[in-house]
Amino acid sequence: MLKSPGAVAFHIGSLNIYWYGIIIALAFLAGLFITLAIARKDYPEEKTREHIIDLSSILLLGGIFFARLYYVIFNWSYYSHHLSESFMTWRGGLSIHGAIIGSVLIIYFYTKRHNLSLLKYTDLFAYGMIFAQAIGRWGNFFNSEAFGSPTNLPWKLYIPPFNRPPEYINFEYFHPTFLYESIWNIIVFIILITVIRKYKNKINKHLLAKSNNQEKKEKNGLITCSYLILYSLGRFIIEGLRIDNIYVIFGLPIAQFISIILFITGITGLYKILKQK
Repeated sequence: MLKSPGAVAFHIGSLNIYWYGIIIALAFLAGLFITLAIARKDYPEEKTREHIIDLSSILLLGGIFFARLYYVIFNWSYYSHHLSESFMTWRGGLSIHGAIIGSVLIIYFYTKRHNLSLLKYTDLFAYGMIFAQAIGRWGNFFNSEAFGSPTNLPWKLYIPPFNRPPEYINFEYFHPTFLYESIWNIIVFIILITVIRKYKNKINKHLLAKSNNQEKKEKNGLITCSYLILYSLGRFIIEGLRIDNIYVIFGLPIAQFISIILFITGITGLYKILKQK
């Protein structure tokens, strides 16, 4: 059985330090470390790592902003009456789909400004992103949020009464969907770094050999599209267990609807990339 120790990690005077913030910070640092480590191997030139470091600071702030904005927009029925709570990110409420969309926009404008390959950098950040997501999901555990339907499985999650939906007030234990997604994200990370990355590097070596070393040719986007496909597939399935869905589009929870869009985007992109000679 899983049971959260509470949202507050410790106090500094009258200031509360929340587990959610600590987890997000650890997730960001771990994701950046992964991205830099892979960039060091695949792109030995120092300039690539410099761009990653420059981008990371923008992505940290921008990612949190878009993640919160997305969450507030699709929960506007509540926040329209509690505007002051819109900025209380330490209470949870950061949407990963908002972070993904915002991060792609940030990388797009950055690479356009510096005349860089968009897909090269989305590929690099995809490794760190999915690893950071695996860690970040544990913020939901400490906040007792993002859980699924009632269950009596051995790994059930205890949810305090004040965090339960009214219709489930008499149930104590629920599916730990945060844990399911964290595990799935680790699996996706392993697939990306061991299978897809190996395949991409093999193709790039072949392209480099054919170019007679006159210019470096790459087939970028394989990691990005594979990330969108694999993550969205798992998220769609896991989301079906959750009971905290508020906004619905075409009969689907918003997270499942966006997952379908990202999945189709990944499939379409992968097809176009592999089709290119």
